[in-house]
Amino acid sequence: MTSTQRWPEKGWALLQLLLVASFSQAEELVCRRRGDPENPQLSKDGDIMLGGIFSFHRSWKEKKDTYTHKPMPLQCTSLNFRGFQYAQAMFFAIEEINNSSDLLPGIFLGYKIYDACTSIARSVRVALALANGNEVLSALAGAPCTRPAQVQAIMGETSSSPSMAIATVIGPFHIPLISHFATCACLSDKTKYPSFLRTIPSDYYQSRALAQLVKHFGWTWVGAIRTNDGYGNNGMAVFTETAQQLGICLEYSVSIFRKDPPEKIQKIIDIIKASTSKVIVTFLSPTDLNNIRHELSRHNLTGFQWVGTEAWIFDSETAAMDKHHILDGAIGLSIPKAHVSGLREFMLDVKPLNTSSNELFTEFWETLFSCKFQQSKSSAGIQRECTGHEDVTGVQNSFTDLSLMPIFYNVYKGVYAVAHALHSVLSCNKTCINKVQLDPFMILQHTKMAHFQTKEGDEVYFNENGDPAAKYEIINWQPRENDIVDFVTVGLYDASLPADKQLILQNKSLIWAQNSQKVPLSVCSEECPAGTRKVLQKGKPVCCYDCLRCAEGEISNITDSITCVRCHPEFWSNERRDVCVKKEVEFLSYEEIMGALLTAASLFGTCITAVVAFIFFRYRKTPIVRANNSELSFLLLFSLTLCFLCSLTFIGRPSEWSCMLRHTAFGITFVLCISCVLGKTIVVLMAFRATLPGSNVMKWFGPTQQKFSVLGFTLIQVIICILWLTISPPFPYKNFKKIKDKIILECALGSAVGFWAVLGYIGLLAMLCFILAFLARKLPDNFNEAKFITFSMLIFCAVWITFIPAYVSSPGKFSVAVEIFAILASSFGLLICIFFPKCYIILLKPEKNTKKNIMGKGAQKTL
Repeated sequence: MTSTQRWPEKGWALLQLLLVASFSQAEELVCRRRGDPENPQLSKDGDIMLGGIFSFHRSWKEKKDTYTHKPMPLQCTSLNFRGFQYAQAMFFAIEEINNSSDLLPGIFLGYKIYDACTSIARSVRVALALANGNEVLSALAGAPCTRPAQVQAIMGETSSSPSMAIATVIGPFHIPLISHFATCACLSDKTKYPSFLRTIPSDYYQSRALAQLVKHFGWTWVGAIRTNDGYGNNGMAVFTETAQQLGICLEYSVSIFRKDPPEKIQKIIDIIKASTSKVIVTFLSPTDLNNIRHELSRHNLTGFQWVGTEAWIFDSETAAMDKHHILDGAIGLSIPKAHVSGLREFMLDVKPLNTSSNELFTEFWETLFSCKFQQSKSSAGIQRECTGHEDVTGVQNSFTDLSLMPIFYNVYKGVYAVAHALHSVLSCNKTCINKVQLDPFMILQHTKMAHFQTKEGDEVYFNENGDPAAKYEIINWQPRENDIVDFVTVGLYDASLPADKQLILQNKSLIWAQNSQKVPLSVCSEECPAGTRKVLQKGKPVCCYDCLRCAEGEISNITDSITCVRCHPEFWSNERRDVCVKKEVEFLSYEEIMGALLTAASLFGTCITAVVAFIFFRYRKTPIVRANNSELSFLLLFSLTLCFLCSLTFIGRPSEWSCMLRHTAFGITFVLCISCVLGKTIVVLMAFRATLPGSNVMKWFGPTQQKFSVLGFTLIQVIICILWLTISPPFPYKNFKKIKDKIILECALGSAVGFWAVLGYIGLLAMLCFILAFLARKLPDNFNEAKFITFSMLIFCAVWITFIPAYVSSPGKFSVAVEIFAILASSFGLLICIFFPKCYIILLKPEKNTKKNIMGKGAQKTL
């Protein structure tokens, strides 16, 4: 259609609008009801009226509005017995109050109850009907267009989304809306829903409780399905937030609504089929759950562990429909069990004869007993005629199933909360003041402040958000014979307790999916054992990770650790990397084989030196002993004894004194030893020079000068050692770096300059001695001691030159052993090379121990 063709229609519509506006201005100003009247499905007159909105039907017939004529009224279908049970609970409470002489004496409560058909639009419509009534004119011209509300409070609605819509509409009128089953946490927002109260805990607590329950069983990889309305979306949002805080990941989160096309439901089934998680957390209405359950049974998808909310976990009707055992072993939260004396009998005592003119009750009765009344226009296909005397206790269906008694009790408590508020507003004692003009706002405030006990002893009150105390029972579906499911209470959740004591699981055997006795495993990755740490897999949630073994020296002593902790320097990780064990302390001790052998070698050298000294002392007057300053020989033997003994200071646990002693004793004794050898070498050279004609050199290097030279050389080393010990002495040190899994107890040098100065001075004297001895090796003497000194110095220098790289490269106690070996080797070299040839002559060749033979006069050289 072109734009020119549409102009006549637009013009005609504009003309009509102008005509309506002109006539409207000509009318008297009145408050006039628009639309058709809404009559209550159930009503009873009283002094004070209470409203009720329940869904007596599950659905309605779909119709397409053409917007060319007035829409037809909603046609409700599929009778819902639960709605009748809620209404019966309300009737029971009102009847108890009307018969009470203590609560609202002399005041008779009436009611108006509407059917919402689970439709949000109809819920809002009937809520306005409860607020306004059905009068055509509310006020004449000139009179104020205000009047009291038709009802003082409204009981309902069952679901969260309709309750949100109703609370939004009637909130400005301050009419209390008390729900028995709307759990959405969003309804606690008093800025949006100021007149909303409820007798069931908020989903804020249920969502957190579900997350703690899932965490308790170690399920960190779960799927989530929710109803696409206020109840499901808000409940799942809180669960998701809490789950993330507890380290739980959602593999998928999908929504469903009862009117969704089959394609969308099939897509959800495909997601479940492709998933790896074995646990499904639900925030579903029973209707939406049954839709999913039906599709899962068609695809034979079983074995999932279902976690449910109070919406269906205690619903025997849902359990009865689960013929394929999809939900077996389900676990979830339910309102604590309740018992109200007389309520069961009242709910089953239904008499249709007094209400045969009521179309709703007629439909109810005919559906309940599968019969029909003669005057009924419905119930096609039902052959048996209703008598009106049928016994309700003789049938088994969802109406006679009172498993939702806790929810009926919530309706009961809601009615009593309003009654207590009215009792307070009307200043009731033995009688009530009937002339008080009831104000919804005043009733709302008194209802919020209501605090009373029911006849069963349960305490009823509302917090600042209009919510009751949050307490739940943990229910487990345990299938029995004949397709019967037992709802077994296996634990409790009390939000008023400290966080670590809120979830209490009783010591009862649980049944899981597929009748398993073992807790299902639902994780993206197996837990990392102690000794490993978690490393997240790239591009995946935090619950998906790999386990890497802790590095050496690091541990993790808990499962699923995200980091490895480095051990204290004195500790090292064990083979499994889960415990820090104290490092083995390593030092060269006397008890171990190597220490014992070196000790034995040191003592053996000391003993040999003592034996040589004894031999020299025994034969001190023989020419071979006296030939080269016997005093220097004894001093040399004494210094060699000290050299052998000083090696013992390197063995054993290092201490402050042993560290200072070992290096200084080594340095001084070796300088003393080399000084003596150097003195003997100089004596040999001087003695040869003295035999030359005109030489007078021996007077400059006689015995006194030899002693002073030894003293002088040694004193220099003593001064070096004193400076070293004064400035920065050696000290015991725990070396953690040289060997990773051991503590090396060693002596730190303190000052490296001092250490190398001591060694350097020894090396300097040794080289000087070696050079002089080398020069004197071919002197014409039968017993030329210079040759043996040269050889001993050669050994000495070779030992200490090879010592340096061996010392640096040896680990731990072996470096100490290398140093001891160098001391012993050089000491034995000096002892053997210098003294053993003389001992050989003294003991085995005494005939050569003559001055003549030693001077080379008359005897052939033998050495």
